[in-house]
Amino acid sequence: MIEDKVRLEFMGDQALLLRLPEDVPIETGEALDRLLSLRAALLRELEGVDGIEDVTMGYRSVAVYARFEDVAPEDLLARARRAVRSLRSLAAPRTIAGARVHLPVVYGGDFGPDLDEVAERAGLSPQDVVRLHQEGVYRVAMIGFSPGFAYLIGLPEALRVPRRATPRSRVERGSVGIAGFQTGVYSFATPGGWQIIGRTPVALFDANRASPSLLSPGDVVRFEAVTEEEYHARFGAYT
Repeated sequence: MIEDKVRLEFMGDQALLLRLPEDVPIETGEALDRLLSLRAALLRELEGVDGIEDVTMGYRSVAVYARFEDVAPEDLLARARRAVRSLRSLAAPRTIAGARVHLPVVYGGDFGPDLDEVAERAGLSPQDVVRLHQEGVYRVAMIGFSPGFAYLIGLPEALRVPRRATPRSRVERGSVGIAGFQTGVYSFATPGGWQIIGRTPVALFDANRASPSLLSPGDVVRFEAVTEEEYHARFGAYT
């Protein structure tokens, strides 16, 4: 059982990390399904416990951030072990449904300066790149790099091209990029090395929203091609 191989280790005096074995595949979504089930089990075990600050997911791990002056590390460890044991009865990890989000994208041109390069590397036309990228059904594996930046798995095999050899010093907010088996949207203007094929007007992070990050692990994302005119007419500035 994979659950028997989950590694538990403290991250100093800030968190407890639960890590899946390295042989659990990320690209297929198996790691994501197991981590979503593990996070749900952890949240049940930790309900009402003082000192718990956050429970976050990575590609292969779940971290429980806590104030150890309010919750004893031994108690946290015991609860985490119970959460892991509770999953052993599952024949296979459950797929936990998240929110479904559609993101409009202007592909190519100034909005997607790497579209032609991606097409050349993939041996496709730019139109085929756009079509395949829209046809993908993506799942949020984790949030990281910058607030609201979602790492999405589910990119079609034909579009899996490497990062740029030389990263850009600035990638505009809303830029849609590809890197290996991942696609994602830049939530802020930052340096970056992903291949940029388009841009969305939808804000991935807004501190004024009740939930600042638009996306969460397990959410399902689809992309929809729009023209530059539609981009401005329908959405104006960032929503």
